[in-house]
Amino acid sequence: MANPNPQGDGAAGEDPAAGAIRRYEERLAKDPASLAFAPLADAYRRVGRTREAINLCREGLGRFPHYTTARLILAKAHLDDGDPEAALAELGVILQSSPKDAQVHRLAAGIHRRAGRLEEARQHLEHVVKLDGGDRESRLLLETLAAEGRTSEGSPLGRVLADDTFATMSMGALCLEQGLSDEAAQIFLRLTRKNPGDARARARLEEALRAKTQKRKGP
Repeated sequence: MANPNPQGDGAAGEDPAAGAIRRYEERLAKDPASLAFAPLADAYRRVGRTREAINLCREGLGRFPHYTTARLILAKAHLDDGDPEAALAELGVILQSSPKDAQVHRLAAGIHRRAGRLEEARQHLEHVVKLDGGDRESRLLLETLAAEGRTSEGSPLGRVLADDTFATMSMGALCLEQGLSDEAAQIFLRLTRKNPGDARARARLEEALRAKTQKRKGP
């Protein structure tokens, strides 16, 4: 007689993410006091179930307040849930006990940068490059922020962009269109420093930084 359930217990052919969630849920059900809540929360987060991830982390951290991995997952879940300030608060807790955690500094730098808090971002990036010498992307971002909107001497538009008159959104957009990501980044950086609340300038800065890092990495 043919097997009515050719997939056995349902694991065969199961979506990997769903399978991971099922296994962690089973493990946590068997031992509610285990640390399995953290990987389960991370699995929830990865499939977009951010509120469940947040609640699970909070519950688990109530039992294990010094479990850094769970707190980092909570920070990422807050970030995915659209609450970067809550994420930053959790990262701050981690850094109080683990000030040399490069991954946490890297994540904090990104949050501050996207919020237009460029000095705070620079400070975290300085920690990253000291702790992780192989992180070329963070080093490049730090070099960009440290330039404070000044273009390099070898820039084809260096002399023109030295005049704030030309540091405009339209000039930055034009530089991006022409593949001049370095110049575009410095223009949008200057605009963001002048007005950290300018969401358009912050968004274009992120775009220029992505283009710049991709350019350095090569195809």
